[in-house]
Amino acid sequence: MDRRALPGLLACLVGLLLSVIALLTGDVWWVAGAAVAVVVAAAATFGLLGRLDEVSRRESEVEALASRAREESDRMAARAAHFEAEAIEARSSLEEALRRSAGPSAPGRTGGSTETAGDDDAPPVVDAATGLFTERFFTATLDKRVSAARRGLRPLAVGIIEVVHRDGDTVRPADPKIVADALTHTLRDADTCCRLDDGRFGVVLEDTPENGAVWTIERFRRRVVEGLGDATMWAGLSCYPAHAFAAEDLLAQARRALGAASEWRQDRIEVAGLPDD
Repeated sequence: MDRRALPGLLACLVGLLLSVIALLTGDVWWVAGAAVAVVVAAAATFGLLGRLDEVSRRESEVEALASRAREESDRMAARAAHFEAEAIEARSSLEEALRRSAGPSAPGRTGGSTETAGDDDAPPVVDAATGLFTERFFTATLDKRVSAARRGLRPLAVGIIEVVHRDGDTVRPADPKIVADALTHTLRDADTCCRLDDGRFGVVLEDTPENGAVWTIERFRRRVVEGLGDATMWAGLSCYPAHAFAAEDLLAQARRALGAASEWRQDRIEVAGLPDD
């Protein structure tokens, strides 16, 4: 019981007791005392209701502030991801410019010359077909995301997703643009989704435990199946810190889970086993 309700409750009990005595004795003074007790109980009750309304209003304000803070955190995480991609691209451009400015290597003792170091361009960080980040960005950012989760004592989920069309035993990849659109419409701004070099898709879900990750991928499955019709989706998930502590281990666990999921002919979301499994 809330202690703030005790004065009103006691006054009500006193008023009830005085009313019983007044009925038994017929004394008007007992009636007056009962009336005073009822007035005190009513005043205490209205005062408590006012305080409860104030507490409720403050809780609503705090919840609104927390909601705005979460939205701002998501926006900041999204901006950080784009800044990180731009930094990777800028670093690659600078390295390429330095290699080109150095020119071809000096001739060797046999009179021949070696190839220019900048002949092979660095891979891009944005996939041209889907507009998502590439595997280069995915591997670069995953380690930082895991480190941030470790510092903030927050969970993190890593997923590898494959969407295909099945025609008997023949399997062909689904339209990557439709899959990418379904991912971007399902995930939050704070999350990261990328198209990997093998055509699959990788996701990093911030502040998301295992059950939340499964539900997020399930929402994506429903959306992508709605857009593609007869598609089959397989997904492998691993979570920090439940399944691994290092980025490369989380990625390996997610890939193994995807391998287990792809053994099924229907849609399947597979979660990595615990370390002792």
